[in-house]
Amino acid sequence: QVQLVESGGELVQAGASLRLSCAASGRVGSDGLMAWFRQAPGKEHEFVAGITWDRTNTFYADSVKGRFTVSLDNPRTTMYLQMNSLNFEDTAVYYCALDSSPSTWGYRSPSQYDYWGKGTQVTVSS
Repeated sequence: QVQLVESGGELVQAGASLRLSCAASGRVGSDGLMAWFRQAPGKEHEFVAGITWDRTNTFYADSVKGRFTVSLDNPRTTMYLQMNSLNFEDTAVYYCALDSSPSTWGYRSPSQYDYWGKGTQVTVSS
């Protein structure tokens, strides 16, 4: 069974940069889509960024385009989220997720993902 563990969340000031990591273990398989979601207090899970297992495609929410970059280290099965120019609205628990049978049209929907990490807290102060 796949396990996902996020790390790297911290309290930072607005304008700072931060890199999150998601380490995957278990039988991930050669196909799939890994993604970052975030959940702010009182809000639903929001898609942030995703990357196909072969690293040929990336997807970003409009709110983070130009600021966040998602990447994947396939040999070590680690996904990263480089976050720049952080602002208060980026404050949330960030989760990594794996869709083992991805469909492009559904990549923004949390229900399409089979495995989830427990999340890492990112807090941006003004």
